[in-house]
Amino acid sequence: MQIIRELSALRNTVRTWQTNNRRIALVPTMGALHAGHMALVAEARKRADRVVVSLFVNPTQFAPGEDLAAYPRKGEEDAAMLEDAGIDVLWMPGVETMYPEGFATTISVAGVSEGLEGAHRPGHFDGVATVVAKLLGQVQPDLALFGEKDFQQLAVVRKMVADLNIRVGIVGVPTERDGDGLALSSRNVYLTPEERTAARALPDALNEAAVAISAGESVENVLQRARAKLEAAGFGPIDYIELCDAASLRPVRETKGNLRLLAAAKLGRARLIDNVAVSATA
Repeated sequence: MQIIRELSALRNTVRTWQTNNRRIALVPTMGALHAGHMALVAEARKRADRVVVSLFVNPTQFAPGEDLAAYPRKGEEDAAMLEDAGIDVLWMPGVETMYPEGFATTISVAGVSEGLEGAHRPGHFDGVATVVAKLLGQVQPDLALFGEKDFQQLAVVRKMVADLNIRVGIVGVPTERDGDGLALSSRNVYLTPEERTAARALPDALNEAAVAISAGESVENVLQRARAKLEAAGFGPIDYIELCDAASLRPVRETKGNLRLLAAAKLGRARLIDNVAVSATA
């Protein structure tokens, strides 16, 4: 595995791969890797000849007051995991490479970015879209892989790539979970042992709600019951629990088409997000 920190060296490596017709996959990360990230890496290795994993804690996607300084950084551990996984390049650019002096461009994806996380984290998806566009331009992959846990992020990236005619396939990989159902996340480290036990209420509430909605129960009643379950488990504030069209992420109450149930809530220091698919009733 090569660890590359300079853009010129990355471009030379990518150019050699392209000359030899190698299929290239990119897995963008902010580090603090866990089994969820490694599932993306494993899928990338199945689909491509060469795999690049980027590790960059992107300051532009953190809103004021969020946990940029406290975000876990485990560069040496991450590198060891990726070398064991057999990736080809770990791309570790510095802030000065991603946002050099005079940098003045921001990508904003309207519509799909505006509710849910976008409503509670102003500017977050502008930062995501901008850094992903830069990574795609730097690595020039044939495909890039993202986890479905960050479902709105995946939707934003897909829309950006389609609108800007970027030649890359975007692959969503199902959420990796612990044995009790909690979605794996770098922010789970903020949970105390007691909070970690209580956290299972989030996937439980979403799965129960998905079953109830698919069975034809009132969406409003089901969402109120899910919210009450989270409050009883100690979550708060609850930013949202919403049934949405899976493509547009607009809230819906008719249970037709491709649906997704999404939630975000605080538990102690950790802000947890999760989502599940919902089977349509008609």
